[in-house]
Amino acid sequence: MAEGDRERWDATHRAGGHGGAPAPEWLAALDAELPRAGRALDVASGTGRLARFWAARGLATLAVDVSPEGLRLAAETAAREGLALETRALDLEREPLPDGPFAAISCFHYLQRDLFPALAARLASGGVLACEIATVRNLERNPKPGARFLLQANELLELCRPLEVVVYREGWQDDRSLARLLARRP
Repeated sequence: MAEGDRERWDATHRAGGHGGAPAPEWLAALDAELPRAGRALDVASGTGRLARFWAARGLATLAVDVSPEGLRLAAETAAREGLALETRALDLEREPLPDGPFAAISCFHYLQRDLFPALAARLASGGVLACEIATVRNLERNPKPGARFLLQANELLELCRPLEVVVYREGWQDDRSLARLLARRP
C-alpha cells in the first residue's frame, strides 16, 4: 500500500470518519457459533469495532491496520470500555499476517484476494472467519469503493474454500450491497 494510502486513512480517522460503531447485529446474533476463548485477529481493523467485539467476548485480540491513527483510536476506545486490545500497524500488501492460530478472525470492508488462503491457514481447528465485504452491485447506488475493491457474485464463497460455511448472505443491506460470511475451519 502506498504511503499516501496510510496518510489518507490516518486523516480520515483524525476527522472522525469510520468511528466506533458497535459490531454488526448479524454477527452478534450468531452468538452460539462464536468463540469465547482463545485469540482473535481483526484484519484492516480501522478504529477497532470488530476487535472490541472479540475482546468483549473474552478473546485475546490483535487489531492490525495500515493506519496507526485508527489503531490509536481503537486502543483508546477499548481502554475506555475496559477491554484489553493489542494493536499492530501492518501493511498487508507488503507484510505477512501475524502467526496463528486464532479462534476468530474478522475481515470487514477490506478486500485483498490473495490474503484469504493465509486467513484460513491461521485459523485454529474449529476457528471462525467472519467477513463483510461490498459486492459489485454496490456500484448501482454508490460510486465508492471502486470495482477493484468489490466482490463478484458468490466470490467470497470461493475465496473461503476449504472452510465450512456456517452462514452466507449476499444482497442489499440498507443502501449497500454486501456479502456476509461466517465460516469455520474443520
